[in-house]
Amino acid sequence: MHVAIGSENPVKVNAVERVVPDAESVAVAVESGVPEQPWGREETVRGAGNRADAALAATDADYGVGIEGGVAERAVPGGVWLVMWAAVTDGERTQYGAGPSILLPDPVAQRLRDGEELGPALDDELGREELGRQEGAIGVYTAGRVGRTDALVDAVAGAFGPFLRESGD
Repeated sequence: MHVAIGSENPVKVNAVERVVPDAESVAVAVESGVPEQPWGREETVRGAGNRADAALAATDADYGVGIEGGVAERAVPGGVWLVMWAAVTDGERTQYGAGPSILLPDPVAQRLRDGEELGPALDDELGREELGRQEGAIGVYTAGRVGRTDALVDAVAGAFGPFLRESGD
């Protein structure tokens, strides 16, 4: 199996490789087709799907995988939440999977509402650099109990599941 991953972010690549460890994988820098800070489930899902399509189109892989993190404002329960989605396509159909979601603190949420992106806002709030290439917001706000790779594995496994079940892998 040959898998094209629509990102060169090592956390995203590692998540895919954990789900399909025997696959030959290639990381491809592609555009998501959504804003740098996706808002809402629809925009985040669309970004993941766009990345999967673009990765597949740029290679001769069997599957394209896209992963997109975003934020979503929810009325119940209230606040701004971290969301993450993955998409896997074989060129004929696309399957989706979601990762865990977590409430972001009010100061971070307000910065996002004011137009900032989550990664830079968190880096600034926490005095860190490139948190998104490390444990991510999910790692910070679960005190390291769930890292970004772990969370993305769930999303990728959910998206890859139907293909793997059908192929017997």
